[in-house]
Amino acid sequence: MDTKEKIFEGTKLNGIGMLIFNLLFALAAIALLIFGINEVEEIPACGASCIVLSIIMLIFNVFSWIGLFQIEPNNAVVMLFFGKYRGTVKTDGFFWANPFLTKKRLTLRARNLDAEPIKVNDKKGNPVMIGQVLVWRVVDTYRASFDIDNATNVVTTVNGLRALDKMKAYEQFVRVQSDAALRQVAGLFAYDNNEAEDEKLTLRSGGEEINELLEKQLNERLLIAGIEVMEARVNYLAYAPEIAAVMLRRQQADAIISAREKIVDGAVGMVKMALDKLSEEGIVQLDDERRAAMVTNLMVVLCSDQPAQPIVNSGTLYN
Repeated sequence: MDTKEKIFEGTKLNGIGMLIFNLLFALAAIALLIFGINEVEEIPACGASCIVLSIIMLIFNVFSWIGLFQIEPNNAVVMLFFGKYRGTVKTDGFFWANPFLTKKRLTLRARNLDAEPIKVNDKKGNPVMIGQVLVWRVVDTYRASFDIDNATNVVTTVNGLRALDKMKAYEQFVRVQSDAALRQVAGLFAYDNNEAEDEKLTLRSGGEEINELLEKQLNERLLIAGIEVMEARVNYLAYAPEIAAVMLRRQQADAIISAREKIVDGAVGMVKMALDKLSEEGIVQLDDERRAAMVTNLMVVLCSDQPAQPIVNSGTLYN
């Protein structure tokens, strides 16, 4: 997208020099006024002329003071002349420009937005709470000043206290669009998956891929406002309170099933190893029935949640 931003090429003088000039000019105007008052009785025409000239000089001096302005590092001033854009000053320092120029200040510094978690539906329709933090800055002063609407009053809540916050237009634009981008990205993926599903990328496991997609969405949305997102990250993710307990039980069940599968796999391997070892070394010869009984006993011992109670067989193997 082409930009209309340009560097201010109008008259811009050193502020310190103009400050000294204004002081001397004001003193000269005052001295001329005093001289005119003193001469008005002896030479009325000369005195009156001096008084009128001194008043004009004082009025000019007042307007001249308005032309002084300073710019700190990583700040900018947008110059308007009766509604017409004349350019942007980004050089830091103390300057003087035409007093009739309207000066609109913008900061070009990197800024943080720690958005409160919002409730959205993931790809499966489950309500989740998701929050984000992003680092952004203004890179195009023309778009930030003129391509979006004026500032608005926003009600914010801090530590339970509601306050009316006066926001600049582009600040409010960042808040609204960051919320919309986060909702869109969250709706593209499931919160989590299980082994029966093929989805590999989820909100919980996506990590950098989710963050990169979120950053891309934000930059596309904020381009119109001349804003660049330097970094965007999901910093909070949880199920919504109304389904959190149910999902916790499901996760616990999945964990139990997964653990049981590992236990069974290990137990089968141990039973096979034990039978093979007994057979290879000829320690005992078991028929199919006794082999099945031994497998059953070993599986119970290895897979049980409780410690096995030993039973001493005082008879023969077949009693």
